[in-house]
Amino acid sequence: MNILDTVGATPLLELSKISLKPGTRAQPRPRLYGKAEFYNPSGSVKDRAAKAMIVGALKEGKLVPGKTIIDATSGNTGIAYAMLGAALGFPVTLFIPANASAERKGIIRHYGARIIETSPLEGSDGAYLAAREEAKAHPEKYFYPNQYHNDANWNAHYEGTGLEIWEQTQGRISHFICGMGTSGTFMGTSRRLKELNPSIRVLAVQPDSPFHGIEGTKHMASTLKPGFYDEKQPDAFIEVNTEAAYALARRLAREEGLYTGVSSAANVLASLLFAETLPPSSVVVTVLCDSGTRYVSDPFWDSEEDAGDAGGRYA
Repeated sequence: MNILDTVGATPLLELSKISLKPGTRAQPRPRLYGKAEFYNPSGSVKDRAAKAMIVGALKEGKLVPGKTIIDATSGNTGIAYAMLGAALGFPVTLFIPANASAERKGIIRHYGARIIETSPLEGSDGAYLAAREEAKAHPEKYFYPNQYHNDANWNAHYEGTGLEIWEQTQGRISHFICGMGTSGTFMGTSRRLKELNPSIRVLAVQPDSPFHGIEGTKHMASTLKPGFYDEKQPDAFIEVNTEAAYALARRLAREEGLYTGVSSAANVLASLLFAETLPPSSVVVTVLCDSGTRYVSDPFWDSEEDAGDAGGRYA
């Protein structure tokens, strides 16, 4: 076994304590589970897509000795690329917004990858455009997976995540709720689940504003859309507030013992909001994308403020 063999087969954890507000959980309520993707070797759900893209390129002869892996990232895919590059002996260059957390940039550098920082005002879109231009200018030098347009991204979840969730719930899953960055996790997982049982409802989570602090999650109406994103795939959208997601991240650590990132907290928040509309027999599954350890320096952890109304909006 090597490090690549440890990607996937992550546990499904029941979230039995957390509620929208402390002490206000209605009983009974639907079962809520989180796919614990921080168990992947580099610590996030992005290990699945990165492995599929890199291994696929090796098999197809697109990634050969002498080439450098290049792509844009907001952090997690970059960490996965850096891990795989170190394991397979390929240099890695990553374009990343300058305001990405120090922990994420530090982990990438510790794996030996090179970082080129882009304007924080342009976010992940700016990093994507810069990486694309560099790869286009020097095709002989780089292998460019282009995670936003590579079908291996969503297919990794079609072949892996979706089937794992189905098996771990013994086919009892009724709702899948997940945020979107590249949208690969949502697209691949929801397609597989819908094939297995067309009555399963799949709901996409996104921030309630173009200006938000939910790292790794896109507000699709105001950003460059990934090539494989299908806006008709979600049965509905759930919009969540950044401050409410921050507050829930703090509560997940203290009430469930789960120290997760903000995108994970946003997924759980959306799931709790939607679960209030469901019969108790429902089985809701969401994704715990990564660990909070790569966001330790973010100031929201030290706040004791209640986010107030954690209401969301369905579209």
